[in-house]
Amino acid sequence: MPVDAVIFDIGNVLIEWQPERFYDAEVGAARRREMFAAIDLHGMNDDVDRGHDFKGRIYAEAEARPEYAAEIRMWHDRWLELATPEIPHSVRLLRQLRANGVPVFALTNFGIGSFELACSRYPFLTEFDRAYVSGRMGVIKPEPLIYQVVEDDCGIAPERLIFTDDRADNIAAASARGWKVHHFDGPEGWAARLVAEGLLTEGEAV
Repeated sequence: MPVDAVIFDIGNVLIEWQPERFYDAEVGAARRREMFAAIDLHGMNDDVDRGHDFKGRIYAEAEARPEYAAEIRMWHDRWLELATPEIPHSVRLLRQLRANGVPVFALTNFGIGSFELACSRYPFLTEFDRAYVSGRMGVIKPEPLIYQVVEDDCGIAPERLIFTDDRADNIAAASARGWKVHHFDGPEGWAARLVAEGLLTEGEAV
């Protein structure tokens, strides 16, 4: 079945997202492990991704846990250091697909404020034909509703979409709806899949 649109996740597909790495460098691995065991920081981030206020949600968590307050506030104040660097090969693939006239969408768990911040640092995030951002939608992957919203909005049959994401649960949820999927574990494999689907030549996929 031909592909009518390519859908990219963003975190760990186009931009590295490694909060643990950031905190290991800032406070040491032992302090980071202690803090992440005591507080569900990724759950806090999920709330932001669902549309909660970026600064407000994180600062509220810091106020509730004063023993880690300074570190928790870094999640907001130094967010761009958690979401770095870009993955250049993936960005090239995105741009080459668009140059070939292939519609390219984003489907990402991202807060409203954090996505705006990311776009200011990474201009390629403004280049999608459609950007489905969970914070704006009020629902996150891998909840089935987010995939349904994409289908309803773009009007493309599920089997004519191909989606890449680094998380197996997000991929499984899309596959269950009939989407073509690729579990992203590096840009080289994704490039090869795009060639196999006839969307890029081998030269274009380098």
